[in-house]
Amino acid sequence: MSAPSLLDVTIDFSTSHLVFPTIVGTLLVLMGAVLAVARRHEIRAALAGGIGWPTDMDGLRFFGTLVLTAVYFLAMNEIGWRWPNRGFGFLSASMPFLFAMSVLYLHERSRRHLMLAAVVAVLAPLVAWLVLFRLFDVSLP
Repeated sequence: MSAPSLLDVTIDFSTSHLVFPTIVGTLLVLMGAVLAVARRHEIRAALAGGIGWPTDMDGLRFFGTLVLTAVYFLAMNEIGWRWPNRGFGFLSASMPFLFAMSVLYLHERSRRHLMLAAVVAVLAPLVAWLVLFRLFDVSLP
């Protein structure tokens, strides 16, 4: 039996969908660390002066975004387990998520704006799914 070549590629489909989230998460942590070091004096000054809750914050949008994002990832994972490695979790969870986020951030909820939000909510995930899953053969949840 010969030793494996550096040119041999094996794919473990049970974990292949974790490649991009791991890369993105690592990059976010590294960028956060760089920012924390670069702005350490400002951070120290803010912590010393006490950080208060912002009074002009839009609580509905802030907490709505947190809830919708959590539901999105849970739904994508749950749907993805039903049809693994086909991207249906990503596709079917992204459409309602994008629509709900769009409606949450709309200032004017007219029929025209809601229709535009619906079209974007359907087309954007569909195009991303077609490019990533079909064209580049990337495993999606």
